[in-house]
Amino acid sequence: MCGRRNPRTERSVQSTVVTIGLLAIVSLAMLGSQPAVSMGSTRFATFNVSLYRSQQGELIQDLRGNDLQARVIAEIVQRVRPEVLLINEFDYDADGTAAELFQSRYLSVGENGAEPIEYPYVFLGPSNTGVYTSAGQMIGYGLFEGQYGMLLLSMYPIDYENARTFRNFLWKDMPSALLPKNPDTGASWYSSQRLRVLPLSSKSHWDVPILVEDQTIHVLASHPTPPSFDGAEDANGCRNHDEIRFWADYISGSAYIYDDDGRNGGLEAGDHFVIMGDENADPIDGDSTGEAILQLLDSPLVNTSVTPSSEGGAEQAALQGGINGSHRGDPHYDTADFGDAGTCGNLRADYVLPSATLEILDTGVFWPLSSDPLFRLVGVNPFPSSDHRLVWADLRLPAE
Repeated sequence: MCGRRNPRTERSVQSTVVTIGLLAIVSLAMLGSQPAVSMGSTRFATFNVSLYRSQQGELIQDLRGNDLQARVIAEIVQRVRPEVLLINEFDYDADGTAAELFQSRYLSVGENGAEPIEYPYVFLGPSNTGVYTSAGQMIGYGLFEGQYGMLLLSMYPIDYENARTFRNFLWKDMPSALLPKNPDTGASWYSSQRLRVLPLSSKSHWDVPILVEDQTIHVLASHPTPPSFDGAEDANGCRNHDEIRFWADYISGSAYIYDDDGRNGGLEAGDHFVIMGDENADPIDGDSTGEAILQLLDSPLVNTSVTPSSEGGAEQAALQGGINGSHRGDPHYDTADFGDAGTCGNLRADYVLPSATLEILDTGVFWPLSSDPLFRLVGVNPFPSSDHRLVWADLRLPAE
């Protein structure tokens, strides 16, 4: 994320793919699977697993074998045991084959003494990554359509009928959008023709309602573009800022927003939600534009009373040194290990942000100390799992 700016009805064992418009919805319901609720809470987690490949279909091929990276990722999930899990950087395929393989061959197989874990409900959909317009312009970076996609796994029923996606929302349709300017002329960096087809989402934005204890919690999932790999115009930084701003406006009920089915508006006042994903934005350090993530962290609608942390993150920042030594943020809050690059260090990039209507009971970042036997699951570069760490929060609904 840095560098130079340069039906609630359970179905049985087989998966079913339902297509609504451009959205593919997969249900992998398994009879008898029940969420293990502790202390009346639900554990939500986000994990950028880096399970992307360089060619379309390659991930499916790897998962059909014995993929060591997928096994390590599965063990991390089995150790933390979230009941609702958003996965970033998982290549999309329309029939959900990769998701089904990851469940059946990895999550459902206990690793190194960890208990298997089952997710009866799955939500996935297309991504803007690797998609080109008719004029041959890419609308989201990727080597093929669906690279770096998202996958939502849940032990609780998903209200598929009321799920919303915003993949096609145009960036120009956001009021006062932070559209990049040509630094030499002050004119728009993008042509009017390009702005007519350029979506805000570099991948997608999802509102996926989860039914917990007869109440609805909206999982607001996204993976904004890194605010880097551009030039002085800061095109990626601007887009990252506004992809994050989208959720700030959505939870405020902004009327300008429209989804991929043409329905307008955001959440209703008092709705429960959890914003999750790799936001590619640290609140203090890194290359973010205009304090992007503070649009959520400073919102009175978001509960930030507890910040997920780890001892391992602080240890690794100290061991790696370099630019980490000049960071102003607390390394206990880091969620991504970028230290080896030498230009950005380790940062807080991944978030589980509940609404102010939900109580936070506990949180954490899965980043063990190097002396911990489970450190082997995160390691150092080259990482056995991912350069990101799983972030989780135990949340409790208010009594009705």
